[in-house]
Formats: sequence, structure tokens, C-alpha cells
Amino acid sequence: MAGHSKWANIKHRKGRQDAKKGKIFTKLARSITVAVKEGGDDPEYNTELANAIEKAKTENMPNDNIDRAIKKGSGDLDGVTYEEITYEGYGPNGVAVMVECLTDNKNRTAADVRHFFSKYNGNLGATGCVSFMFDRKGILLIEKNDHIDEEELMMNSIEAGAEDFQAEDEYFEITTSPEDFKDVRENLKSMGYKFSTAEVSFIAQNETKLDDEKDLKNMEKLIDNLEDHDDVQEVHHNWDME
Repeated sequence: MAGHSKWANIKHRKGRQDAKKGKIFTKLARSITVAVKEGGDDPEYNTELANAIEKAKTENMPNDNIDRAIKKGSGDLDGVTYEEITYEGYGPNGVAVMVECLTDNKNRTAADVRHFFSKYNGNLGATGCVSFMFDRKGILLIEKNDHIDEEELMMNSIEAGAEDFQAEDEYFEITTSPEDFKDVRENLKSMGYKFSTAEVSFIAQNETKLDDEKDLKNMEKLIDNLEDHDDVQEVHHNWDME
């Protein structure tokens, strides 16, 4: 399961950036609203909504914001209609990039995403051009502390249905199938474990290394600009950041 720790580092960096720019709650609210419109407002029967709410709570999103997003999705409050769309392409030196968006204007979003790829020495590709290079997995991160026994957590994770368990420098990383994600999360949560990250995401099967200084700078700017865009929910790539 190589690449998990790099995924975590990317996501943590993204989380810090979004929080600093005050955008993460807006993006989380969009995902909750769309989940409600597609599967109803009861998280007990809507897995996507349950996952979106849990992710929002992990990011300390206020309950009022969550409730408002649910009401917008159910039609109790006026709101914009968002559409899910994923763009695929290549960054510098062929780095695979997937960009998940929620947008109320596909033409605007497509133009902006294409502009970023072109500006930073990449190119937007056709649907399916890189998605086969990624696996969809559930990811749970638990920060290390003196109260958590590694072996006990590993056994609890495996017994709960996890596929993999890794101990990194600052956190424990638990991987699940998308189907088992909710059960594993709820089982560990009931045991008192708290997650710094809990979501279903894409994990690169292999990674691409960049050595050229210009490529490194362009790739960094490409990710930063995409993540900073209001319509972009997630950016996945197979860049070996080391």
C-alpha cells in the first residue's frame, strides 16, 4: 500500500491551506448539500452524507453550518444547484492528476482548470486518462499519543475490517475498502479513538518522481492553484513529493 503517508502529508498540507484561507467550511458544506440531494437527508440511509458529515466534524465545522447545508440539500432553504464533475490530466513530466469538483457552472470551472494545467506545464486529458492509475480506499488517520497502544489499535482495526494498518512518525494510518469504511470508522469511534482524517479517497498505485527544479515548482503551483479554487473539492495525484 505504498504512497499512503505521502497522501496523508498532502491532505494535511491541503487542510492547513484551506483553513488558513477560510474556504474549507464552504467546500464541506457543498459536499453535504449534494449528498442530501442525491441520497436524502438521513445519514443512517445515506452513506455519502454520513461520510460528508463525519469529515465536516473532523474539521471542526460548526453544527449550525452542517444543519444549514443539509437544509439546502433537502430544499428547506434556497440554495445553488451543484453538479459533480471530475477532471483528469497530466502535470509536469506526466504526473497523473485527478480534480474532483462541485460546480454551478461547468463552463467556468472547466476553463479555469484547463488554464491551470496549461499555465504550469501540464495538460487536461479525456475522462479516464489517469483514473485507472488510482484505487479508491477509505483512509483513517489517528494522531499518536501516549494513551494509544499501537498493537492494540492494530488488532482493533483488523478485527473491525480494515485492509491495512501502518504506523508513521506522527500518526497511525488505517486503510479500508470503500464498502467497509463506515463500519470500521464507527467501530473504532465507539472504542474512543478520534480521527484527524476520515474519508474515502483515491490512492495512487504508483508514483512519479520529479527531479527538474522547474517541474517541481510548476507542480507545486498547479496543486496550490487547483486547491485554492472554490469549485475544487479534492486534488489527487501520483507525484512522489520526496
